[in-house]
Amino acid sequence: MVYLCLLVVLLACLTWFIHSHKIYIKTSTMAAVMSLGIIVQGVLFNYFGNPFSQGFFGKFLSIINLSLWLAFVISVFMASFGGKFKEIHYSNQINRFAIGTWVAGTSICGILLHAEFNQLVFIPRLLTVMNVVLWIIYIGISLKTLIEIIRTKRFKNVHGILLLTTVSTQSIVLLTNAVFKGLPSIMNMTFLIVGFCFYIICAFFILFRYVMSSWSIEKDWNNTNCILHGALSISGIACIKTSLVNADMITFIWVSAIMIFLLIESVEIFRMIKRIKHYGFQKGIWTYDVTQWGRIFTFAMFYTFTFTIKQNLELLVFIKEEIIHIGIWIVLSLLIIEIVLCSNFIIKTYLTSQKEMHKENEVTFP
Repeated sequence: MVYLCLLVVLLACLTWFIHSHKIYIKTSTMAAVMSLGIIVQGVLFNYFGNPFSQGFFGKFLSIINLSLWLAFVISVFMASFGGKFKEIHYSNQINRFAIGTWVAGTSICGILLHAEFNQLVFIPRLLTVMNVVLWIIYIGISLKTLIEIIRTKRFKNVHGILLLTTVSTQSIVLLTNAVFKGLPSIMNMTFLIVGFCFYIICAFFILFRYVMSSWSIEKDWNNTNCILHGALSISGIACIKTSLVNADMITFIWVSAIMIFLLIESVEIFRMIKRIKHYGFQKGIWTYDVTQWGRIFTFAMFYTFTFTIKQNLELLVFIKEEIIHIGIWIVLSLLIIEIVLCSNFIIKTYLTSQKEMHKENEVTFP
């Protein structure tokens, strides 16, 4: 009851703020819910164990994430009823793929509800059914958009956001297997195959874009490209949870995720250096962008995959242990930095909107 009251209070405050300032979230904003959710459920729960997951902090962080998710859902409905849904969430061809964050964000919230408040069994079950419907709509939109990209040959704008098709699909696997027990193997296998197919197709699109066109690492390399290893990590976790894939294949997926992680993050470090030289520290890296939540999600998902996988080979066990003990502090440090940047952005946006209220009565949330 205490946690329910806390959820109601937080949601009421967020709803009032969103409604009173007519805040319409960007399509990718739900990535914040994805990131916080996987850090709570996959990183902190695993590392600190039952004392954290069954205690106050686990439930408190889950409530915060659930309240954010509900507030963002309300903002999306506001955009729909206000006639702005198409403009904000659909008009931009590539941005449509970001709707996958809504599916994945809902999945992690359903998993948190089931894990932390299992007395409310019917709520995560209802949420699961609704999320599967949302996933079907999203996949339909994604397939339509992929066909449009092929037909118009507009590959130059694609980036890692396309891989949210894989992330959303495998999040459905994790959600359904958490909430419902004894699902048919054919159902799990179908989702797994669909997720991997989307990974292969979208990775090809991204590779084609960077190989076949000229680009600048400072301007044209997107934060979302880190989903290349994040999507593979969540696919690996889905394979483990369904128990339909043998250990050798899961090890192969994990090793592949490590290699892609090292490759992508090496590019990211080089990009960071180039951006600092080109734009300076403040504009180069110390600035908020909603897509940065995607990086936190992918790091946390890779950490969770590493924690979950079982290994017998001495070298792989050593690598796993190092990632577990060092990785948690990297993930938490990235989260703190992102919260600071996001908070500064929100405050500046709010103050600016207050000054310009007589000119414009609507603001866009990050």
